[in-house]
Amino acid sequence: MSDQTASKTIVITGASDGIGAAAARKLQRMNNKHTLVIVGRNPEKTRAVASEIGARYHLADFESLGQVRRLAEELQDLGHIDALANNAGGVFDGPFRTADGFERTWQVNVVAPFLLTSLLREQLTPDPELGKEAATVVQTASVANMLMSNFDAADPNTFQNFSRERAYGNAKLGDILLARYLASKGLNAVAFHPGVLATNFAQSGTGAVQKIYASKLAHRFFGKPSSGGDNLAFFLLGTPGVHFEPGEYYNDKRRPGLQRPIAKKLSVARRLFDDLGRRLNVEW
Repeated sequence: MSDQTASKTIVITGASDGIGAAAARKLQRMNNKHTLVIVGRNPEKTRAVASEIGARYHLADFESLGQVRRLAEELQDLGHIDALANNAGGVFDGPFRTADGFERTWQVNVVAPFLLTSLLREQLTPDPELGKEAATVVQTASVANMLMSNFDAADPNTFQNFSRERAYGNAKLGDILLARYLASKGLNAVAFHPGVLATNFAQSGTGAVQKIYASKLAHRFFGKPSSGGDNLAFFLLGTPGVHFEPGEYYNDKRRPGLQRPIAKKLSVARRLFDDLGRRLNVEW
């Protein structure tokens, strides 16, 4: 791990519950001098976690890109950001087209994190005058990229042949491609699978995934959010080239994770996010 005595400015999205909240608690215990900023959708839960660990908090629902843009404006006063966890995500029924024109699962898991990272670009890039290196950007991906995806680069939203499981798998594959893309732009970006955990992320909807996560068996046999939070904290504080290689994807054992061949193609990542950047007016 990097020097744990050095204080860092760390932003974690999806931090009102689950592994985001667990990671925030872990980081606060490791070094209470860190400037922790947590982002959540639920006001009560987000406020409670922030109060518990003494962190600053912001509210944003990633189903609205307008709220993502507002969030980026609110974070401008932080100055340089050392680490950003693009952790917000979920599994949803659909297909559902948001007001921004994207399928909801793709927008929440991929488009919104890409937009937020792009809008914070100047705060994430190196600042030699301040002795600041390029930020670490961590994408919470999933083994679902291998088990559930059937990715079509011409239809990343999965409007065609939609199922909630395929859309989620495609979105998690998209998170791996986003890590590759951001790494190619000079950020220390990495994607990881937190583990199969008993969290609330999949409890919105009616599909098989939601039913499994809502069951009593999930809470008996799945891992605890704290283990996923430990992994997220590990990558947020990790040293690039030592604890992870930028642009790569790791499993819950912090080893290279299984992924579909298309997830390894930087050419696909560039096509996908160059096009998305033009559409959102945040070209890299």
